[in-house]
Amino acid sequence: MTRWAQVAGGGAEGSDGARYQERFDAMAAAGQHVHGEADRCGALVPAGSRVLDAGCGTGRVAVELDRRGYTVVGVDVDAGMLAHARAAAPHLPWVRADLAALDRAVLDAAAAGLGTPFDLVVAAGNVVPLVAHGTEAEVVARLAALLRPGAPLVAGFGLDADHLPLDAAPFGLAEYDTWCTAAGLVLAERYATWDGAPYAGGGYAVSVHRRR
Repeated sequence: MTRWAQVAGGGAEGSDGARYQERFDAMAAAGQHVHGEADRCGALVPAGSRVLDAGCGTGRVAVELDRRGYTVVGVDVDAGMLAHARAAAPHLPWVRADLAALDRAVLDAAAAGLGTPFDLVVAAGNVVPLVAHGTEAEVVARLAALLRPGAPLVAGFGLDADHLPLDAAPFGLAEYDTWCTAAGLVLAERYATWDGAPYAGGGYAVSVHRRR
């Protein structure tokens, strides 16, 4: 079971995607910018690029990237979150799959081969810390394998309990970088926020690794 399933609940039907999305809708209605992840992706690859939103949840990032002209595929293990994503953007390919078992065959079967290999993979919203215990390295390796050479994997996640829905962070940046290196990725950039603030330590990091 993924850590996300443990903290979100919802059983076989998944969690309540609409309820999850309400927080972002309220932030947007209050005038807050809620598309920092899409901004970062846009700084890394141009419109028209093929993007995989790994752990897409309700599709917030994928839908915005689609609006900006990207070719996007969203994948998530949570049926309830995907139901909200499909309702929000029925024209996009939404794939239900565990990231620890994701490969091109799974994507081809569910999304008619759309997008592979990808020009960018984005994992926003604490995706990597919320996969199943012990599968983190496998998830990173599988995401890296879906990238074209030189393409980036960008992942933002918390490093302490203040930035995670967990009592403690399951790993740190050193472990994450080790998994990336083993998967054939090289660290290119690291930020403290999605808007590009320099990382100088702290409880949240956005890391950009590129496939060799």
